[in-house]
Amino acid sequence: MWPRLTKRRLGFTAWFALLTGLLGAAACTSLSYYGQAVSGHLDLMSKRRDLEKVMADEDTPPELRARLRDLASMRDFAVSDLGLPDNGSYRFYADLERPYLVWNVFAAPELSLEAKQWCYLVVGCVTYRGYFDRADANRTAEALAAEGYETWAGGVPAYSTLGWFDDPLLNTFVHWSRGRVAELMFHELAHQRLYIADDTMFNESFATAVGQLGAERWLVKFGRPDEGLAYRRQRARRRAFVELMRGTRQVLETTYAAAIDDDKKRARKQIALSQAQAAYADWKRLWNGFDGFDPIMATGPNNAWFVALSTYHQWVSAFRRLFEFSGDSFPRFYREVQALSELDQPARDARLKALSSDPQSLLADLR
Repeated sequence: MWPRLTKRRLGFTAWFALLTGLLGAAACTSLSYYGQAVSGHLDLMSKRRDLEKVMADEDTPPELRARLRDLASMRDFAVSDLGLPDNGSYRFYADLERPYLVWNVFAAPELSLEAKQWCYLVVGCVTYRGYFDRADANRTAEALAAEGYETWAGGVPAYSTLGWFDDPLLNTFVHWSRGRVAELMFHELAHQRLYIADDTMFNESFATAVGQLGAERWLVKFGRPDEGLAYRRQRARRRAFVELMRGTRQVLETTYAAAIDDDKKRARKQIALSQAQAAYADWKRLWNGFDGFDPIMATGPNNAWFVALSTYHQWVSAFRRLFEFSGDSFPRFYREVQALSELDQPARDARLKALSSDPQSLLADLR
């Protein structure tokens, strides 16, 4: 078990010394993993440039300058209207010259949706393993597959260092639509607002909910009508897709728990996955041929992919409903979430499951 640390801001040198000092008893694979993590993060930090200087630089393309100015205002909104941390995060910009910051690897057994976990310094245990190099992520996925796991590796445009460092704006997401950028920025800042060790699903669902609620509020105040409509449609598609796949996940959970032999479980699993593909084809027709999820469905979802999906979306509806119960007040909402975080995990999950019982129609997202 890694030691728990009180969260406080550390310089990189102090953090690096702490990290390397605790690795003496670690396995070689852990040393290699932490080595790439340290070098990758150091490279990220070295590429940061102060936002004001980037905007004042004559060599900065006008389109980028205008977007960064917009995002600087969005960052102020995160503090003034959403109660998110006021620090140096997203007051810098870095161009990594690649499409993603890291690649996360998820893994689960062939006949189980119980995620493989990895434990790290400071942040506790999580259900993924992140790599700054895509080839490293693929090698890890291949090694886990050789052990019998189903795996899924996906690119991630940003991550939060939980306030230990000043996380920068990145080329990996700054040119997204303003609604999507707002959601991502507020999501990552929410991790700095509240994070509990060893409960990835809670942390990511909370941050996803804050990102969505914050983006909606920002678009109402500063967005154009067409931007607000586009964001609501995009979120409605995503929520409908998640609900569609959640149904398949429930079938798989029932199958894996059934008192039948493994061959029958495998047969039922293949039927469930085939039905998911057919349901997705019908879903696409309802959305006028929208194909945004084709890359995922083309390779076929597996247990690891369902783990990844649940990690970010399992409790989002519960947190959104808690926000409604809080009178759409972020300060009160944060107090309620803080109280939830202080429960043990079984009690926390039971409360979130109760909150998820929401009869609201998916079509409400299009209003």
